[in-house]
Amino acid sequence: MDSGGFFVSLLSGAAAGTSTDLVFFPIDTLKTRLQAKGGFFANGGYRGVYRGLGSTVVASAPGASLFFVSYDYMKATLKPKFQRLMPNASDQFIDTTVQMVSSTVGEISACMVRVPSEVIKQRTQTHSSHSSWETLKVILKNENGEGIRRNLYRGWSTTIMREIPFTCIQFPLYEFLKKKLAQFQGVDRVAPWNGAVCGSIAGGIAAAATTPLDVLKTRLMLSHQSVPLWQLTRSIYSEGGLKVFLSGIGPRTMWISAGGAVFLGMYETVHALLTYQRGHQNDRLM
Repeated sequence: MDSGGFFVSLLSGAAAGTSTDLVFFPIDTLKTRLQAKGGFFANGGYRGVYRGLGSTVVASAPGASLFFVSYDYMKATLKPKFQRLMPNASDQFIDTTVQMVSSTVGEISACMVRVPSEVIKQRTQTHSSHSSWETLKVILKNENGEGIRRNLYRGWSTTIMREIPFTCIQFPLYEFLKKKLAQFQGVDRVAPWNGAVCGSIAGGIAAAATTPLDVLKTRLMLSHQSVPLWQLTRSIYSEGGLKVFLSGIGPRTMWISAGGAVFLGMYETVHALLTYQRGHQNDRLM
């Protein structure tokens, strides 16, 4: 990826992340409160659904940019290498494998920014404090003695455990749907709104499938002490059986399905505009 391609991915990702988080933040708040210990109304109900927005706004652009820069770079780099390593493999197998690896690298990169933001956001959403800044100040006080880094990155492993299966479902499915739709339409690249529809379908399926991991992640981030994953899983199960692990599946699926349309639709739109402008400028220089 050259410098021009880097900035196209950077700006497209920033626009996609910020627009999605701003539009769908209230649904995310409702989902978090459904999953929190004590239930929906004990954690705020329908009140203050924009509480915690500050931390999300600060982190959404860099987080999404990190994802798409990593994702686009890895796709461009890995595909020729996989083709040399697996000369007899089908194009679809190579594409899917490259997309899974690339999106995994992208998610891990994005989580460097996303996890601290999520910790602050979810604690603010469930009335731990009245603003993201107040929540951050409480974390920085390190009252539990576990260290600022550990408190800010609480739930890191569970977030990664959730994001990798999610992205390994979402992005290969998203790319597959775009490819098939382009073939059906007889074009090289689908229009941005078509990409938005593909993103919505892929996001909804991935969201529903990974809801149990999202419940574990939410509970870990809301905990003020480190809790072993097996102990947390057993504790959640004791609350009401397996159905507790599907808490918030409706809002999560709806949010990410609609969010996938906005997120990937915005990415496709900005990417197409910037690529066109870049090509137009190159033509004028020739």
